[in-house]
Amino acid sequence: QVQLVESGGGLVQPGGSLRLSCAASGSMLSIVTMGWYRRAPGKQRELVGVINSGGTTTYADSVKGRFTVSRDSAKNMVYLQMNSLKPEDTAVYYCNAASLRAGEAYFYWGQGTQVTVSS
Repeated sequence: QVQLVESGGGLVQPGGSLRLSCAASGSMLSIVTMGWYRRAPGKQRELVGVINSGGTTTYADSVKGRFTVSRDSAKNMVYLQMNSLKPEDTAVYYCNAASLRAGEAYFYWGQGTQVTVSS
């Protein structure tokens, strides 16, 4: 099992920045990717950005060039640096970890943290 706890959400003006943090604990050896998803009001949860154990990142087109996912494996932390925020970035942001054990994939989620971009 893996436990994920997010922090760092809040209210920010358009054009501003926020940094989300996610603390992971539990069975970390089988984790292959960690990252962030979000769910905006009335929409389905969508990928924001993920990073694999080799440091390769993948981003949604809507956040490329503005958001950066990073990982500190020694501290079991993953971060989402969000710059040039737009009102359409308003959503609940969820930390995610994916593990692979005996050929089976498992997905873990944090409780979510609200990000609101508004003037």
